[in-house]
Amino acid sequence: MTYRQRGRGFDGGVSPYAPVPADAPGRSRETAITISELNDATKTIVESSFGTFWVRGEVSDFKANRSGHWYFCLRDSTAHMACVVWASDQRTIPAPPDDGMAVLALVQLTMYATNGRLQLRVTRMEAAGEGLWRKAMQQTVDRLTAEGLLAPSRKKPLPRYPRVLAVVTSITGAALRDIISVAGRRRPGLRIVVSAASVQGDEAAGEICAAIRRVIKWGRADVMIIGRGGGSREDLRAFNDERVARTIAACRIPIVSAVGHEIDTTVCDLVADVRAATPSAAAETAIPTTADMLAALVVQRRRLTGGVVRRAESAALDLRTVSRDMRLASSRVVERRRAAIGGIAGRLNALSPLATLERGYAVARGPNGDALTSATQFQPGDTFDLTLRDGTIRARTEGTLPSEADRASEDSGT
Repeated sequence: MTYRQRGRGFDGGVSPYAPVPADAPGRSRETAITISELNDATKTIVESSFGTFWVRGEVSDFKANRSGHWYFCLRDSTAHMACVVWASDQRTIPAPPDDGMAVLALVQLTMYATNGRLQLRVTRMEAAGEGLWRKAMQQTVDRLTAEGLLAPSRKKPLPRYPRVLAVVTSITGAALRDIISVAGRRRPGLRIVVSAASVQGDEAAGEICAAIRRVIKWGRADVMIIGRGGGSREDLRAFNDERVARTIAACRIPIVSAVGHEIDTTVCDLVADVRAATPSAAAETAIPTTADMLAALVVQRRRLTGGVVRRAESAALDLRTVSRDMRLASSRVVERRRAAIGGIAGRLNALSPLATLERGYAVARGPNGDALTSATQFQPGDTFDLTLRDGTIRARTEGTLPSEADRASEDSGT
């Protein structure tokens, strides 16, 4: 009787031998199998015999297909194996690897049935150091920098005296407890609103973005702290996510980033308005103490008092200046009016009958007081009054004489 080996597991164990029936597929000409059947059977055996496992190797011949899949080889000093990363598996990988990069990959051994080629399906990949994370972060930073989202000019100042503090973090983490503790010590009674989100894991980036948008929609927070405690590079992955960075950049509320410890810098730190080393430091940065507020009030009171005094002194000086200017202006107006009145009085005096009398002339008036201005108005025997400079004379007409013009006319006619 013929026997076959059922298979060898990845753990090295060998399964018991079992008899193979003589009429089994492929045991005779009559039961010969096709290449497709062979490859399908081999694929089934390979994929069922191996679970997922980690391999170490160096990346070579990396190619990104137009379909979105990645193809490359993993090799060591003596062997290599074809690898594929389907587009659907790439969300857990920070960035495409570079040729020559040493990586650790979580894989499943599979076979491409069309050509019978064995390959590794990679579902997770990490650089032997921080290469992939560093590369992914740098690519994100470069894109944000090119759009001006990291420019210092777009950073918003923190409010001096916030009334409402929003915190985006895990409700079970130490970061929230630290922030509440610092706030209670520095500013008792400050209103703290928590918008909960996971701070690590595959869903963390989406939850952080949603938590920020909830605070924005609420619209009553004066300042926001986004943070978590320290952790590994993998733990901080959500805070290097480009979606989180863009949500922070679009937020109109000033944001303090408090992610990890001082040695860790994330994309979130770079795009936020202020970066703090820890959640406790973020709370100290965003929340002034009561003593600071009282000291600021004292300073403002002094400035206000000094301003009022200076304004009063300035107003008094302005009043004195205006008073002096008014006196000078009034004097000039009076002098101008006096000169004008003097000129008018002179002209009126020149036209006055009394001034004419002063120069030796007299005015003749009839019995009814009308002025007699023509010799034809005088008849012999008429009485009239002759007004002089210093009195009036009662007179009688004896006769009239022709004027010099009349005599000249008569002489010329003669």
